[in-house]
Formats: sequence, structure tokens, C-alpha cells
Amino acid sequence: MRYQARIVAAALGAALLLAGCGDGGSTENGGTPPDTNVSATPDFPVTVGDLTVATKPTKIVALSPTATEVLFAIGAGPQVVAVDDQSNFPANAPKSDLSAFQPNAEAIAGKSPDLVVLSNDMNNVVAQLRQLKIPVYVAPAGKTLDDTYRQITDIGALTGNRPAAEDLAKQMRTDVDKLVKDVPQRSTKLTYYYELGPELYSLTSKTFVGSLFAQLGLENIADPADADGSKGGYPQLSAESLVKADPDLIFLADTVCCQQNADSVKARPGWSGITAVKSGQIVGLNDDIASRWGPRTVDLLRQIVDAVSKVPA
Repeated sequence: MRYQARIVAAALGAALLLAGCGDGGSTENGGTPPDTNVSATPDFPVTVGDLTVATKPTKIVALSPTATEVLFAIGAGPQVVAVDDQSNFPANAPKSDLSAFQPNAEAIAGKSPDLVVLSNDMNNVVAQLRQLKIPVYVAPAGKTLDDTYRQITDIGALTGNRPAAEDLAKQMRTDVDKLVKDVPQRSTKLTYYYELGPELYSLTSKTFVGSLFAQLGLENIADPADADGSKGGYPQLSAESLVKADPDLIFLADTVCCQQNADSVKARPGWSGITAVKSGQIVGLNDDIASRWGPRTVDLLRQIVDAVSKVPA
């Protein structure tokens, strides 16, 4: 089940962010025209970290929904020959049966890639691919927006799309800075609850999404539930503690996977007295956008800022 996968991934921390589902969003390819000149290789060989790519890749395999979104947003889409079975954005990405959770080196090699981009070294797949002389770039789940910007520019360099990648990262910084600046100042911080599933799994301010809320000056009621970080930033709350915390805002990142919405939240026993419920400040998010750390993070932040701005000062 998709929801079970999300919870297992939550326990694994970063792997959660592979489990986004559904579709949606407004930036089909990040607004960047595709680069069809895949034969030009003026910038190669290029080295990022310990990875050197000799010539511009023309057969890229992406094993991460976020990596897929980045590749298409920087114009590398025509170079992508296959993406994993969880990648569903943009719609024209060449989805395959390759698993990001249980990657199989032999199956990946069957696509004859000259570059593989993934987010987790499950099944020791990185070593296996390198043994097959296939270049691999690992882009783990971001913890901050700086991680996102760095991965975008790294992937841009490795795929021969450096200018478009740098432009995208720059535009994201500009958009994020403006959104943060536009948040109304308050004398008292607003509190919020971020729901990953109806079993009340949440996230703390030390996670990527939590860091977005922290930038906006919001207080996360889930932070005390994982103060020492032993739960990887993804604690499960009790209904009693959540009601007692009385958040001003509730964000639902389980609207697609688990069909949660304002009505289902209102119907939960004891929840009718929570400020966010009484005030109608329950915000439904797209599961995918809310679980990936790529270009559409700006869309997520915009939705959060919009909700916060509507709360009376």
C-alpha cells in the first residue's frame, strides 16, 4: 500500500521523500526550454565530487521523482531514457518499471545509461553500477533549500545543462526570498501541525519541509516529539498531545494517498475544539509537491505563505 510505503519511508527518514503520489502542479518543465543539442560537449569532461563524466550524457536514467523533476526543469528531458516507477511528473517523463525502492543494477544496466541519478543507495546499487562502469550521481533527500540548489547545479553540470540549472536555482532563490519577505510579521508565532498520514505521523523543523516553515517563523508542535532526533525527524504524535498543543494551522500532506481533507479532520473525535479546526485553517496539500525537494518546492512554499497570510494577526 502506498500509505504503508510512506510510513516505512518516514522511519527511514530521507527515503520518505521518494513516496510522493498523484499528479498536479503548475510548472511542467520549470519554464525552461528543452536543450535538444545533446551532441554538443563543450564543458566535458566535468567532475562533481568524486564523479567524472567524460562526455555529455544522452541516455540518463533517473531513479528518484525529485531527480526526474530536476532533469526536466533544466532542459535535460530529451536526454532521459527511463525514470523510476514513482516518477510521475512531468507527464512526458519516460516512466518505466524500474524501482527506486528496490533498485536492480542489472535492470538499470539494461537501459544502457551513460548516467544514473538516484537518491538512495538501496541494495548497494551504487557500487554495482560503478563496477559496470556506469557513472552514478547520488542526490539524497535535501535537508535545506541549499541542498536543493546544489543538487540542481550539480545535475546541470553533469548533464551539460549548467546555464539552465544555474538560472533555475537563481530564480528559485529569488522566489523564495520574496515569499519569505511577504509573510506578515506577528508578535506571537503561529503554531502548526503537518500531517503525513491519518495515523498522525508528522515531521519536525529539522526536516526539509520543516525548515521551510521555520523560515516563515512558524512553530512546529511536533518538535517536542522528536527533540533528540532519534525518530529521524518523523515522529508519530498522539491525538491527546496534538489536541493539547492546539495548533493554529493544520497542513495535510495526505490528501491523495489517504483522502484526508478538512471534513475528515473535523470529524475526528476531540478535534472540533482545535483552533485550526474552529477557524477553518486546514490546508490540503498535493502529496507529491509536499514530499519532494526539487523545483516545485516554490509551489509548496507559496501555498504555505498564502495560508499563513490569511490568518488574522
